[in-house]
Amino acid sequence: MSDELLWDDAKVFLAVARCGTLTGAARQLGGGVATISRRIERLEAALQVPLFARHQSGYRLTDEGEALLPRAEVLEEAARVFSAQASIQNETMGRVRLATAENLANPLIIPSLPTLLRAHPKLEIEIITDVAAVNLHSRDADLALRMIKPDRGNIRARRVGSLGFGLYASSDYFKQRIGGRENEQFNQDQFIGWSEAQSHLPAAKWIDNVVRGKPYALVTTTLSAQLSAAEAGIGMAILPHFLAEQSGLVRHTIEVNANQPIWLAIHNDLANSRRVRVVADHLAQVVRDASERLSGFVRGPD
Repeated sequence: MSDELLWDDAKVFLAVARCGTLTGAARQLGGGVATISRRIERLEAALQVPLFARHQSGYRLTDEGEALLPRAEVLEEAARVFSAQASIQNETMGRVRLATAENLANPLIIPSLPTLLRAHPKLEIEIITDVAAVNLHSRDADLALRMIKPDRGNIRARRVGSLGFGLYASSDYFKQRIGGRENEQFNQDQFIGWSEAQSHLPAAKWIDNVVRGKPYALVTTTLSAQLSAAEAGIGMAILPHFLAEQSGLVRHTIEVNANQPIWLAIHNDLANSRRVRVVADHLAQVVRDASERLSGFVRGPD
């Protein structure tokens, strides 16, 4: 007897052996009776032994068929284990470490996560908002969503959106301001500035150009502090449109041209990781869905 028995043959053989009839085997496998009969005849011809004795009441295993039964069952178990393992491999699971800015994490990314986690319950997300200390190249995080494009290292980056900025202050500040909201003469205004460490930011550069050496009402190191200071009426600040408007701040009519691209960056070694890819695709879609809100685009009346 040949030792060769493929799983495709084995499942037909097992179905007939267990059901005892071609009709039962066909129903179990979802095929036709004639097909099952041909498969058994072809298997017997290949093995050069009769596997079943045909009776009016059905099919019974021969001695050769009985001897082959354990081998077929081993193949069946191997196929079951293989299928189960393949299912696990296709399941998105494990931890993904995302580095991003706090102003994107809290109002945008975190509220979107229930949908992602319901679809992939074995996925675990870790969000790192201290982006200054995170180096994707050294694998401090798996991927990053930030406003600065990585310029070195084994990193793959793509632009997924744009973060729009404007000049904002509280409604009380504008009520007391000489000339109201439209006045572009800033001689009497108070501004909220950035510390020297953030002086490279487009927002910081714009404010510095307007102030021209005049002392700031307040200097901060975080965007959340800038937002709080503007809400308190301390002065005017360059803020992301979606955060400022969400906080009820009023936008000055001047265009500040401080918009920043939003980059999604992944370490090349993880570009084909299923868990990382699922999170990256989710983030890109979240940014796309919020594109108008993030850019500050205001739709006119229909």
